[in-house]
Amino acid sequence: MRLKGRAALITGAGSGIGRAAAELFASEGAGIAILDRDGQAAESAASDISATGAEAHPVVADVSSSEETARAVDRAARLLGRLDIVYNNAGVGSTGSVVDITEEDWDRCFAVNVKGTYLTSRAAIPHLQAAGGGSIINQSSVAALVGIPGFSAYSGAKGAVVSLTRSMALDLAPVGIRVNVLCPGTVYTPLMEPLMRERGDGSVERGLEITAAKYPIGRIGTPMEIARAALFLASDDASFVTGAAFTVDGGMTAQ
Repeated sequence: MRLKGRAALITGAGSGIGRAAAELFASEGAGIAILDRDGQAAESAASDISATGAEAHPVVADVSSSEETARAVDRAARLLGRLDIVYNNAGVGSTGSVVDITEEDWDRCFAVNVKGTYLTSRAAIPHLQAAGGGSIINQSSVAALVGIPGFSAYSGAKGAVVSLTRSMALDLAPVGIRVNVLCPGTVYTPLMEPLMRERGDGSVERGLEITAAKYPIGRIGTPMEIARAALFLASDDASFVTGAAFTVDGGMTAQ
């Protein structure tokens, strides 16, 4: 077991990539704190993982709120007894050019994707230090690396997460905390359905076909494929890896 005896906090773990990572990390021996703003989703994920015999606790917070996040991270550390791994997976999408997007949508995109990463990390770092070090994994996107029309706020926010990761990695290396960032390509989750339907002129299936055509591998990704990359970064297999941006994108950015 690659994470035996360790404790992991995963944000946005009630569904999608976060839930897949929670299930995978738990199967590798970690105790899990499932942080999500949707309490019912967090409860469901924690219950399913606990049913396998692993330790999992639901923790509710909106990561864009400083007070909620600080309380949730401290609660997670108390429940698990320590924190060794933080996966800043929580995020929101938005569409529209800088002309089209509303200021409210712009602010929300940065509040969750960037500020949420900052707030969760800030609250968790003392616990990681108390445990003797650990791993922080931030979630970005291929939208941070290549231009995608109509994704101005999302691209800007995810680009900020990549730069933030590099700075954090340098700041935290002396205290034994590694910080890396994942840049996934398109991954099919329930949250992607509206975008796929819009892209496919009302057909989710057609939207998926159009999107898959952009990927040399011929398809989009699955939540578990991203979770496996996160597991590598969380484990000792990545002990000499910090400040790195990992693309998991089926060759999309190689074009």
